[in-house]
Amino acid sequence: MALVDLVMPKLGESIMEATILKWHKKPGDTVKQDETILEIATDKVDSEVPSTAAGTIKELLFNINDVVPVGAVIARIETDKEASSAYTTSAPPPEEELEAVAAEEVPYVPKAHATSASANGNRFYSPLVLNIASSEGISMSELETIPGTGNEGRVTKKDILQYVQDKRSGKIQEPKTKKQEPKDKIQEPTVMEESKREQESKPAYETPATVERPAYDGNVEIIEMDRMRKLIARYMVESKQTSAHVTSFAEADVTNMVLWREKVKTDFEKRENTKITFTPLFIDCLVRLIKKFPLINSSVDNDKIIVKKDINIGMATALPTGNLIVPIIRNADYLNLVGLSKQVNTLAENARNNKLKPDDTQGGTFTLTNVGSFGSLMGTPIINQPQVAILAVGAIKKRPVVIETEQGDTIGIRHMMYLSLSYDHRIIDGSLGATFLSAVAKEFENWDVNRTW
Repeated sequence: MALVDLVMPKLGESIMEATILKWHKKPGDTVKQDETILEIATDKVDSEVPSTAAGTIKELLFNINDVVPVGAVIARIETDKEASSAYTTSAPPPEEELEAVAAEEVPYVPKAHATSASANGNRFYSPLVLNIASSEGISMSELETIPGTGNEGRVTKKDILQYVQDKRSGKIQEPKTKKQEPKDKIQEPTVMEESKREQESKPAYETPATVERPAYDGNVEIIEMDRMRKLIARYMVESKQTSAHVTSFAEADVTNMVLWREKVKTDFEKRENTKITFTPLFIDCLVRLIKKFPLINSSVDNDKIIVKKDINIGMATALPTGNLIVPIIRNADYLNLVGLSKQVNTLAENARNNKLKPDDTQGGTFTLTNVGSFGSLMGTPIINQPQVAILAVGAIKKRPVVIETEQGDTIGIRHMMYLSLSYDHRIIDGSLGATFLSAVAKEFENWDVNRTW
């Protein structure tokens, strides 16, 4: 007999942890190799974790809704193989936060305390960081003051150990606290207890203390937010609090696009075995202009502007539940219309069937959202952090417009569409935002009706 450790798999380059949604097996159940043992969630994407060996479930180390770091052991499987031949599949734990898990320098956090968030709901702490804080007597309020160098400003193992060292050497003063009551009257909660209490009481996003909550009087229906809706609510509020949003508007005559697509769509589908929608046409135009306006393809890190050389276009996609998700078309500037169409259709299909991988939603540098697909003429989209701009295209409508020609002005029926660009005013001035948007509208209008794909 041998025990095989099942670990939280590495789900993407920037994925550091995942939430357990559902266990398909319980201790004592038999399991086949590659059979699904549990479902996990990272941001908006749900995934299944298969067994790496055949045998019997010996132990489950975490509960539903626990947040588990990549590389941590989540279950143990008893197999008939010899210990020397037993094998586990895992990516090496991230050096910053998980090296102590493998080395067992600090005991791992108990199952009930694997989740934590700061008081403002924007910061998460790994179980290892919480365990170190608890053993060093660092309260949750003190933990929130530690600057983080990890992904999205998270406190890493190195950060908290450096803080402890500085505190012992006197570089950091003890935080001021109220006069302590006798120990027999008040028992100070541990950092784990504080963390659990805050997480259990936390809403989807913070409501200002001055705003009174409604009493739900009258004939009402109360609907609990699902997990994705809570994430969307939090991300939208965070984005508004992070970026100085400004939205500019433009109008584009997309008649050439409409006529060209109508002319080629049948042959295109027969030859390439995929449909051509307007989305790849829009992206084809966008990537050319992003190269001319590189600041649009950037992010902000404190007082630094990070200009991205890769052009990874996110396309907002509606799910059957009505929620939106943003899969990423990587290196879109290297794809022709055929490649863009296949990428767009594949990602949209995977999103609708809940088959997106965590990496499919990571690393976007600019986002396109088609509010026109829902019938809207225009919208004011919210920036998808940490990007600095997002373009919304509205519904295409036939309207009479004035057409300027060398022979004079005429009135004609044209296919018109409104565009709206929301951008981060911290680094993108109105002149740049408006110039880029006008260039996009002009690029749409100048679509070559005679081009081949």
